[in-house]
Amino acid sequence: MPISWNEIKSRAIEFSKEWESETSEDAEAKSFWDSFFHIFGISRRRVASFEEPVKKLGNKHGFIDLFWKGVLLVEHKSRGKSLDKAYSQALDYFHGIKDRYLPKYVLVSDFARFRLYDLDNDNVHEFELKDLHKNVNLFGFIAGYQTHAIQEQDPVNVKAAEQMGKLHDLMKDVGYEGHPLEVYLVRLLFCMFAEDTGIFERQQFQDYIEYRTSEDGSDLGQHISIIFQILSTPEHQRLKNLDEQLAAFPYINGRLFEEMLPIASFDSAMRQTLLDCCALDWGKISPAIFGSLFQSIMDRTARRNLGAHYTSEKNILKLIKPLFLDSLREEFEKIKNNKNRLVEFHDKLRDLTFLDPACGCGNFLVITYRELRLLELDVIRALFSKEKNRQIITDKHKKLKELEEQAPNAKQQELDINSLIKLNVDQFYGIEIEEFPAQIAQVALWLMDHQMNLLVSEEFGLYFARIPLSSASTIVCGNALKIDWNELIPAEKLSYIMGNPPFVGAKFMNDSQRADVAQVFGNIKNAGLLDFVAAWYVKAARMIQATSIKCAFVSTNSITQGEQVGVLWSWMLDQGIKIFFAHRTFQWNNEARGKAAVHCVIIGFSTEDISPKWLFEYEDIKGEAHQIQVKNINPYLIDGSNVISSALLRRRSG
Repeated sequence: MPISWNEIKSRAIEFSKEWESETSEDAEAKSFWDSFFHIFGISRRRVASFEEPVKKLGNKHGFIDLFWKGVLLVEHKSRGKSLDKAYSQALDYFHGIKDRYLPKYVLVSDFARFRLYDLDNDNVHEFELKDLHKNVNLFGFIAGYQTHAIQEQDPVNVKAAEQMGKLHDLMKDVGYEGHPLEVYLVRLLFCMFAEDTGIFERQQFQDYIEYRTSEDGSDLGQHISIIFQILSTPEHQRLKNLDEQLAAFPYINGRLFEEMLPIASFDSAMRQTLLDCCALDWGKISPAIFGSLFQSIMDRTARRNLGAHYTSEKNILKLIKPLFLDSLREEFEKIKNNKNRLVEFHDKLRDLTFLDPACGCGNFLVITYRELRLLELDVIRALFSKEKNRQIITDKHKKLKELEEQAPNAKQQELDINSLIKLNVDQFYGIEIEEFPAQIAQVALWLMDHQMNLLVSEEFGLYFARIPLSSASTIVCGNALKIDWNELIPAEKLSYIMGNPPFVGAKFMNDSQRADVAQVFGNIKNAGLLDFVAAWYVKAARMIQATSIKCAFVSTNSITQGEQVGVLWSWMLDQGIKIFFAHRTFQWNNEARGKAAVHCVIIGFSTEDISPKWLFEYEDIKGEAHQIQVKNINPYLIDGSNVISSALLRRRSG
């Protein structure tokens, strides 16, 4: 578990003083780097080796000064020597390194200077030894902190999904399939994320597989089953003579590892594929989009029928910003200098609840949670002045020292940062018809929670994690058109309904879907003209009666055109539904394999008359919207009165 940033900075200052006069590479380089890793609470011997032999171009042999496979390559020179030459020498080694072991960072030093190359992001950072404490955040990857910005288009997201898809296919080919396979893959995903973000020790899961299992994969299934069992067993209930490497895994809980699964059977190719997955930097994975990319391993036809489109973050924000985020941000700006109002606002954020009744892999829920946690962090910053903030950090640092003296193995998350963080994943509810994406949705929220907790750790200088998992979102696997949404969360406790229901035209529904919508539409006349998505509008409209719940759905633009307007929106208006924001037709891109583009709208509605009302128009359906404040938004998504074509009304009444 990572040590605190405060402790890291203190150790960095001591390190700089200790080594300020050293000059000789041959005499002291190894001690220098052992001490360097100690700054971050890591034993160098556990993760990296000195003088790693490697073949260079031309069959020449070389020795890497320090090598952490897949993470870091260090080239060290005596004081005053060229760092450019050191970097060039480091690159010469790449030819002889297996792809999965290629480092993400190259660090060169001459004792007095450091230069860090971030190869994935093409960044270079250089600073002097005396300024190490000011730059320790650059080495969060050593300490177990991954607080860099998560890029949704980062190739690692696609690569990770493809590697997991490959493992899925290999396991399915040998007969491990269905529910056990889906749960198994979700657990592996969590383990790989955990070892790259400080939940596990660095490379703890990968190292166990690499060094404790046979290369032919024959015993890998048994070892992984044991790890899963360990992760679901509290430390005090484990056997006292448990293998030391297994005992080091933390207790996770959260029902994630509780179910006993059949032991999987692996071969050498499957083991190699799993190790290739482990070698990726899972700290850079975006929980918001990875689930949908993960679904690219499903059958394309099934995926299209289920509406499992990869929803980009940009498109998700088009919905959640006008639905609630913009107004919350505006409210915060107005009260951020009023401590009492801020406390009330913080409590308000904790009381908000969200339902996505077609949640898929949880994209909307995950992005919503991230944005709310970022807002909460701003609230906490505003609540505590810089002076008081520093005092909180100082007090907690003292308490940590006391705990370490009393019990060296005391966990840092026991410190009461938790009292400052009120938002949690239990504010989120979802319904998903397929089991696999439903499981992904719940895990994705946990992953996002941990990424946001790492931001909190950086803010307060102390490591903060919610492990074991004590709170969980409520994601139900079932048919949203048959489930009573009130049984999932009562309407009086719900704040928002949102999402991206399946895109299936009225003429293209199968018999099962027709039966589902018929049950929802009931006595709505000419309901056979309505697209599948209209059923979600009808169910939402019924649920929000006599409440202040606000709703927004992404839909194909057909429900705002032609005959469907007269059928759906005449009924919606009769229920007192009012549109308070809308995105007119734009192109909704599917970024997953088998790309598809759909012409969509986003409609926000409520039974309350909400002002101001906003209309988002597109001159180019592939371009950016411009926002217009309007008096009323009618079912055609036009600024005008709620008049529906008389021809359509006659057809409806006939």
